[in-house]
Amino acid sequence: MEFDYTPKGVCSRNIHVEVEDGIVKNVQFTGGCSGNTQGVAALCKGMKAEDVIARLKDIKCGAKPTSCPAQLAKGLQENL
Repeated sequence: MEFDYTPKGVCSRNIHVEVEDGIVKNVQFTGGCSGNTQGVAALCKGMKAEDVIARLKDIKCGAKPTSCPAQLAKGLQENL
């Protein structure tokens, strides 16, 4: 399954996710802090989607109530 998620309250404008048999195969952020989003995408590759959700869902970005990783978790939750 592939989907695009439009994050809210963060710098990234889109998150493209590929999940196969519950495993994250690829994540691509458009916008956001390039090094951070590339790092998150690389670390998530090969993980169970439910583990990604559990690890990232409560991460904040500075004073913001959410973050790009948390928005990835939200996108996964909404699309699984």
